[in-house]
Amino acid sequence: MPNELEPTERPMATDPVSRFFGGSPLAVLARLILVSILVGVVLSALGLDPFDIVRSLERLAQSIWNMGFDAFRWLWRYFLLGAVIVIPIWIIMRLVNGPRGK
Repeated sequence: MPNELEPTERPMATDPVSRFFGGSPLAVLARLILVSILVGVVLSALGLDPFDIVRSLERLAQSIWNMGFDAFRWLWRYFLLGAVIVIPIWIIMRLVNGPRGK
């Protein structure tokens, strides 16, 4: 006689690769590609392109090398500016997703 109570959630993957990726590697890869395309569209709408980001990272490395400790103060300000947005979003996401019981 089949069990009438079917679980609504899939059991946790026991495969180490699936656990690392948080699901099937192909499904995760597909989601990452989709999100990357969406973020690329948004960044393109803002007038950014990948080479601007690379040049910006090069300038950052050059500034750190040239300015020494002043660059750390400059970097700290950007960190705080980003953290004002990133940390609250992270906290909200952790609260929304919450711990799941076994």
